[in-house]
Amino acid sequence: MVSKKIEKALQGNSAIRAMFVEGKELKEKYGEDKVFDFSLGNPATPAPAALNQAIRTLLDEADSSPQAAMELHGYMENVGYKEVRQAVADNLNKRFGTKFDAHNLVMTVGAAGGLNIIFKTILDPGDEVIVFAPFFGEYRQYAANFDASIVAVNPNPETFQPDLADFEAKITAKTKALIINTPNNPTGVIYKPETMEQIAEILTRKEKEFGHDIYLVSDEPYRELVYDGNKEDFLTKYYKNTIVGYSFSKSLSLPGERIGYVVVPDEAADAELLLKGLEISNRVLGFVNAPSLQQKAVAACLEEKTDVAFYDENRKMLYEGLTALGFTCIKPEGAFYLWLKSPVENEEAFVEEGKKYNILMVKGSAFGCGGFVRLAYCVSHETVKNSLPAFAKLAAVYGLSAK
Repeated sequence: MVSKKIEKALQGNSAIRAMFVEGKELKEKYGEDKVFDFSLGNPATPAPAALNQAIRTLLDEADSSPQAAMELHGYMENVGYKEVRQAVADNLNKRFGTKFDAHNLVMTVGAAGGLNIIFKTILDPGDEVIVFAPFFGEYRQYAANFDASIVAVNPNPETFQPDLADFEAKITAKTKALIINTPNNPTGVIYKPETMEQIAEILTRKEKEFGHDIYLVSDEPYRELVYDGNKEDFLTKYYKNTIVGYSFSKSLSLPGERIGYVVVPDEAADAELLLKGLEISNRVLGFVNAPSLQQKAVAACLEEKTDVAFYDENRKMLYEGLTALGFTCIKPEGAFYLWLKSPVENEEAFVEEGKKYNILMVKGSAFGCGGFVRLAYCVSHETVKNSLPAFAKLAAVYGLSAK
């Protein structure tokens, strides 16, 4: 018998993963080039050559020295190698004008591991975590892991920027944190500096009203994936009680390697206690430490970037192609997702109709916002191009007019 908590989790199991599995089955049946799978945010560009070379160098050094081998594959502090954390801190300082040191960082098992150790550290049973809808659905499970709950803030239905009046109204005495994900999964929207300044003002005001700290948890796996002249941003400059969770999954195309970090600025309330709590949480949640080989490999590649131009080409091709067919979409400013308005109220029916043309989309309700679907355009250029005739057939089903 499984626990009641897992029973509940199974009932809400990831729609994204389910669609991904279905896509593999369809590809086996119809052929890879006949299925247009936009379900999973799996990077479509290879890891930089420099990363592979860094791994080879590390392994060659380990082969030549027993001491190097034991260090490379052995335990280290639960927070990660000090020299790796310092390298990451130096890189952030160079790029964003921050003043971090190794002690401000904890290396983590990806952003998901990072968010879980953050929540383990700051949440008590009954606490609330605010999210801006639409949002990555796993946030619900991460909060539930620690008997806390998610409170969703409505978006502006035209821009999908957060409704800040609704945000302020939903902060209560139970609010312990706000999660921000910009560039956003699933919309591709970026929260502009003026929006962040207003969010910081609201949080500061509410901290005083309720007499306790409210942390802004910035989930940043897509930080470097920005388009149309938008700039990479680092949110600690807006609000002192900011904790950053980062993953190299998208920036270096390493989703399966599970490597990331958490940053706690010195100015955050109880910063030293937070960092000690993160260290303990890394251990007691079973992560123990981030993967040793990957820590050292990414430290050697902090100046490397993914091929943003590749995703930008897909973004333009898909957005322009779909809007020309009569679909309504939010134009992505970052990440690699397109948020498409369902031509019928029940977007699940639209998703099912798409399957008839081997188009795999994820329902918006999986992100807490029905009436839309998400398309992950981290696929080959050919997949995007070849999908457009299928989308034309889908548009015809709903009587959409080509523009």
